Amino acid sequence: MAQQQILELKNICKNYPINDGFFSFKKNYFKALENVSFSLGYGETLGIVGESGCGKSTLGKSILRLHNVSSGQIFFKGQDITRWGFGQLREIRPLMQMIFQDPYSSLNPRMNILKTLMEPLLVHKVAKKEECYNRVVSLVKKVGLDEACLTKYPANFSGGQRQRIAIARALCLSPELIVADEPVSALDVSIQSQILNLLIDLRKEFGFSCLFISHDLAVIEYISDKVAVIYLGKIVEYASKKSLFSNPKHPYTQMLLASVPKPSYQEKREKRSFLDGDLNDKNSSLQGCSFYARCSKASHLCKEKEPELKEEGAIDQSHQVSCHHVE
Repeated sequence: MAQQQILELKNICKNYPINDGFFSFKKNYFKALENVSFSLGYGETLGIVGESGCGKSTLGKSILRLHNVSSGQIFFKGQDITRWGFGQLREIRPLMQMIFQDPYSSLNPRMNILKTLMEPLLVHKVAKKEECYNRVVSLVKKVGLDEACLTKYPANFSGGQRQRIAIARALCLSPELIVADEPVSALDVSIQSQILNLLIDLRKEFGFSCLFISHDLAVIEYISDKVAVIYLGKIVEYASKKSLFSNPKHPYTQMLLASVPKPSYQEKREKRSFLDGDLNDKNSSLQGCSFYARCSKASHLCKEKEPELKEEGAIDQSHQVSCHHVE
């Protein structure tokens, strides 16, 4: 019997209407997500990687139902929450939390840290006020801060400290799923490693599953168990971390990895392929592969027929690629 997944997506699509003018009779749509499907197991971390504008943040917010999807299904702990209303969603909100990219804008500057961390506990009536205070003190210590910080405001902290507070807030209600949307991209490199190690330690302690969104391949490789590469709203490659980084199969994934700068002593005199063109150069009339215009391996078949996401791994059977020319 297959193990139940905490999160499962089936053919998720998200379309945004485009305003072509007051006298326009034809309604056009921008396809932010197209037929996105994957699953996330209990205690796993799935890394979502891709260029800016490819739909990563839209995917994360759609999973938490901050955005309504256009079609498809979202299953959380076996329940289809795709069309749930506000009342039903309020019951599972404590189990699904988010860590945002900018720790300063995600915190209320007029609320001190104690009120910030106490608010979700009181709103969801988790415990009495005295018990909530003890839980808050315990959480701030687990994220590397002390009790004295509770009387201070977000402006009194550095970027790394604010992100620790944001992580503590996400953990207040003991969630089972956390969506981390670029949580370290706004931080210095030295602070990034501290926050990543903190998230890994907290995941082991609390046992939550994590959807980690980033454009940084090094960060994704460090923290993820599985990786999904997304391009123009579509998953083009999905595999375990080891399989994807040791043997990338999709041309887009290969070019992303080739674009990562290396120290001079590691540079080899070899031909490296880089990404040409702009992500926003999507042709809405294109029927084939969305990566066709930028791919060095593109053929007439790629232009006419969209490739399916299917298993291509000889060693890792879960390695899936959406390409007509898999080597």
